[in-house]
Amino acid sequence: MASPLHHWDSSAEKLPGAAASTDKLTAFTDSVGSRDAETAPKKPRSLKVLWIVLAITLALLIVGGAVVGGLADKDIIHFGAKTGTYTSGPQTTGSGSGSPAGSSGSGTGAKNGTTVPTCTKSDDIPASAKGTWLDPTSWMDAKDFNCTYTAETVGGLPVVGLNLTYDDSKQANANSPPINKSWGYGTNPFRGVNLGGWLSLEPFITPSLFGTDASPIADEYTLCQKLGKDAAATLEKHYSTFITEDDFKAIVAAGLDHVRIPFSYWAIAKYDSDPYVFGVSWRYLLRGIEWARRYGLRVNIDLHAVPGSQNGWNHSGRSGTVNWITGPNGTINAQRSLDIHNQLSKFFAQDRYKNVVTLYGLVNEPSGQIPQDDLAAWTAKAYAIVHGNGISAIQVFSDAFKSFETWQGKLTGYGNGLIIDAHEYTIFDNALIINKHTDRVNFACKTWTNQINTGLNPKTGFGPVMVGEWSQADTDCTQYLNGVGTGTRWEGTFDKNIGPMCPTKDKTCSCGPANAEVSAMSADYKEFLLTWAEAQMDAFERSWGWIYWTWKTESAPLWSYKTGLENKIMPAVAYQRDWTCDKAIPSFGSLPENY
Repeated sequence: MASPLHHWDSSAEKLPGAAASTDKLTAFTDSVGSRDAETAPKKPRSLKVLWIVLAITLALLIVGGAVVGGLADKDIIHFGAKTGTYTSGPQTTGSGSGSPAGSSGSGTGAKNGTTVPTCTKSDDIPASAKGTWLDPTSWMDAKDFNCTYTAETVGGLPVVGLNLTYDDSKQANANSPPINKSWGYGTNPFRGVNLGGWLSLEPFITPSLFGTDASPIADEYTLCQKLGKDAAATLEKHYSTFITEDDFKAIVAAGLDHVRIPFSYWAIAKYDSDPYVFGVSWRYLLRGIEWARRYGLRVNIDLHAVPGSQNGWNHSGRSGTVNWITGPNGTINAQRSLDIHNQLSKFFAQDRYKNVVTLYGLVNEPSGQIPQDDLAAWTAKAYAIVHGNGISAIQVFSDAFKSFETWQGKLTGYGNGLIIDAHEYTIFDNALIINKHTDRVNFACKTWTNQINTGLNPKTGFGPVMVGEWSQADTDCTQYLNGVGTGTRWEGTFDKNIGPMCPTKDKTCSCGPANAEVSAMSADYKEFLLTWAEAQMDAFERSWGWIYWTWKTESAPLWSYKTGLENKIMPAVAYQRDWTCDKAIPSFGSLPENY
């Protein structure tokens, strides 16, 4: 494991202008002292001047303290270890925040009517770095970042923005061990949520970024092409505002203990004529990990998009064909993704990440068209690189939409260091989307439970199993869910040769109620949605754990854990549920099967 020392500016941190103010105060008191010395024989006047000076000094201290206190309350400045030497070794302190601003200083800026901290200009930034992703003064949002400039890297990846101290003693809830204690994977099921659509964009999560129905944008590749020079500012605004510290607070309050953070390869690399915004999302990934740590959440980092596209879907960055492992540049792009993991694993092998990054995702949802043996061979190479660089986290690989049985006997010899990730949905399969409401609940409780039991047994499946994605959605009606410009299976517009695929399989199939605001949904439908969520939680806790897709959306309530909580169609606390699979399924009243 690489553990170089990184030298940060050791000068004391001050608020902008603080040094000058202190110098003036010193000069002022010194000059008063001189005058007092000259007039020593006139004691009454000397005492009077002294009392005036003391009163003025006291007033200045009170005002200054109030100002600094106000700034601290607003999280503009922090107290703790301010500057020093960055090291990948342990630096745990009680505060866990370190310094968000070093010798560069800090200031504030306006964003959507909200004041946010920014890094002020500094002479210590070399000309070659100014205006780049390494220049703290170019950052739109400096909240909880260290503003001290440094060119130091680990694994070739910058540490700029990281604070010096961290605290691994926090726990998400009473049922979760503190970050610095073993979780107990395999015996203690985890419950988490994805931060989808944040650092890897998806049109159905944030449709406002992808134009209108009349002129839609297919994917992040096309979006960046269209935005051109405005792409960086547009996406940084999204990174800064879509997921905030308040989201991590709410995730913990919901009884969750893990977060999966999808990110794309252009966080650290670009190739050929890539139009993607390079590097900006990297520091937001690092800040997200620190916020997770602050609230006792463990992290599954997930490489959601690799060079060439692993599945040809929009969340891989570019819709179209698969050009990873297979395809004209498949071999080149497969190697590029290994190179990316070589850098990432060196960086996350630092001691500061050993407790908080406990699940390390190799690649999200590779296409089922990729030959399984070729995918297994790539996974073995990736594992060796990541493990060889010092990563102790459990490595996560996708089932690639294949059954657990097909992975039996493959990728053996890793013990509990490698886990297979299944993404379980009933709405992208024509054989499952037609299930009636009661049948859907039964499918979770029985079929998925049986499949997981099969997968957990190395004699019948792979062994360690997790469910890294699932949702409350019972239709594929959400705008852009199947891709921009495509229809739905539910109403029969996705493949007009097949026709509507709601349970009635006729022209009465409608997406209207499914796409309605939750407040407009019937009580029976809400009861179904809550039961459907609880059934999946119950089934998936037979595995090593589950992570819901996703925490937040702009307008897709059945894909938003946050919206589900707000509307009481999700359990208020994930580990305290009223319904389990060993109970009778509610009737759901007069809920129609076609809505």
